[in-house]
Amino acid sequence: MNHPLQDQVRTLPERPGVYRFLAEDGQVLYVGKARNLKSRVSSYFAKNLSSPRIALMVSKVVKLEVTPTPSESEALLLENHLIKELAPKYNILFRDDKSYPYIRLTRETWPMIGLHRGSLSPNANYFGPYPNAWSVREAVHLLQKIFRLRTCEASVFNNRTRPCLLYQIKRCSGPCVGRISEADYAEDVRAASMFLQGRHQEIIQRLTGLMEQAVERLAFEQAASFRDQIQALHHIRDTQIMDSHQAEDIDIIVAVEQGGSLCVNLAMVRGGRHLGDRPQFPHNANQLEQATLSEVLSAFIESHYAVHPAPGKVLVNAPVDEAVVETMAGVLGRPLPMDLPHFTQHKAWVELAMNNAGLALTQRRQMQSLQGKRQVALLTALQNAGSTLDQLNRIECFDISHTQGEATVASCVVWISDQKEGGGMRRAEYRRFNITDITPGDDYAAIHQAVYRRYKPNEQGVEAVRPDLLLIDGGKGQVAKALEALSELGLADMPLVGVAKGLGRKPGLESLVFADGREPLHLDADDPGLHLVQEIRDEAHRFALTGHRGRRQKARIGSRLDDIAGIGPKRRKALMTCFGSVSAMKVASVEAIAAVPGMSEELAQRVHAALQDR
Repeated sequence: MNHPLQDQVRTLPERPGVYRFLAEDGQVLYVGKARNLKSRVSSYFAKNLSSPRIALMVSKVVKLEVTPTPSESEALLLENHLIKELAPKYNILFRDDKSYPYIRLTRETWPMIGLHRGSLSPNANYFGPYPNAWSVREAVHLLQKIFRLRTCEASVFNNRTRPCLLYQIKRCSGPCVGRISEADYAEDVRAASMFLQGRHQEIIQRLTGLMEQAVERLAFEQAASFRDQIQALHHIRDTQIMDSHQAEDIDIIVAVEQGGSLCVNLAMVRGGRHLGDRPQFPHNANQLEQATLSEVLSAFIESHYAVHPAPGKVLVNAPVDEAVVETMAGVLGRPLPMDLPHFTQHKAWVELAMNNAGLALTQRRQMQSLQGKRQVALLTALQNAGSTLDQLNRIECFDISHTQGEATVASCVVWISDQKEGGGMRRAEYRRFNITDITPGDDYAAIHQAVYRRYKPNEQGVEAVRPDLLLIDGGKGQVAKALEALSELGLADMPLVGVAKGLGRKPGLESLVFADGREPLHLDADDPGLHLVQEIRDEAHRFALTGHRGRRQKARIGSRLDDIAGIGPKRRKALMTCFGSVSAMKVASVEAIAAVPGMSEELAQRVHAALQDR
């Protein structure tokens, strides 16, 4: 099936990052990492998925969010943080900090440095987490070269009588046998701690100087060794871009302009951890041609923090109007610093946010171009088939969903072409209709009722917005019933087309059925116009199916509890509030059920016994 997100997937960057699949209600279904975002995310929309679980998850996905990262290491760290924060339903492996290695620096007279996994002890300082053990070993190895701290366990350290091989190769200063004073060793420990906290630019400068001196002496092997150390330092710094070793709460807000388009990207750091970012586009971009980035940032900050909690600090890529700073201080009752980045860590975060904003703008332009081509292709095809349509600014589509006539639900989804108004599917304007008073399973009657209710004027006599084209998921029968409903409302002139499934209901074989009896229109499987119809039709189907399942489940839950003597609406509500579902109630003990307000021991036993029999 042609998934509505496939066009967005085609525009994803071919670089590392993290992706998030979201459901209709905004719930994050799955968080994953990728070396190549476009390739990895595309695999979820293949014809045959090996895992039924993933196939089920993909069927519920309505939105995709991605956060490109500088490297796969950052993607791994960010994925771990997001999984812990969001607890996505379809992630199997829920990692915690124990999944990642740390560098441990013990708190004792002669501290030891080394790799650590597992729970954290108060008897040591920990730096990380790191994406993998290799990164930690590289860091420890480099720290041995620079600071010559011991790596042996206490059982070995306390029983040495002469220096080990590490001392001979200048990887340890020999504290076990007194080859360094306690004060000097403590100074090395302090320097190593500063380095691990991100203050490593001075170390890089020192190694760079040593490398240049080695080159001048023609000591190329030694120079190569210093070069490798510098590269390892850069690697460590890169793996720490997504994390801060300070428990700071920061928002990174950047404004980026490309080709007349604006993007404001908001990234959030909480407790020192980068939780991802979200690009946002002004709806009135056509009115912002003369606006500066500072003005755009100021406007976003004022609107955002008027309804959302503010962190301790905001990092920006352009100065914010001082009046906005004062306004926010008054609103929040405290100062909210809004500064350009000064520290290496903060500069890396701002640069990452700006890069991601640029990628979001590029992807948005590609999507707009693709949508425009599909719109023109569909309009041209309809005109060639005899339609008098001259524009396709708004399309609405209906579908029906039920299970053998049970819990019939109709959906109406809306698509608009105006990119300045957030073109594409307009979820805020979707409608669902619980279909009643018809013969169960009568799709024709269901379509008639849904279309009539959708376009019937409200109690104040206000008419619904008329689309340029009305799509019906169905053939001649459904189209005839939809036309009948429109005629009853005096809207028989509304352009109406049915989307009839082809042989075997395979995508690409659909035909467009006209209400006036013209010959059905068959478009090529790769026709952009057909792709637009498929996207809108599939979204209508998804929205109807989601509503049907919810209505059916609600009806079945109610009937299962209502059939138990002594359980009325109030007790049913109390039980569902406490347990959340009948499944959870079914595995609960009698004592747990009896603890619900309004329940007695006898009623609890009755409920428990009844649910076990079902």
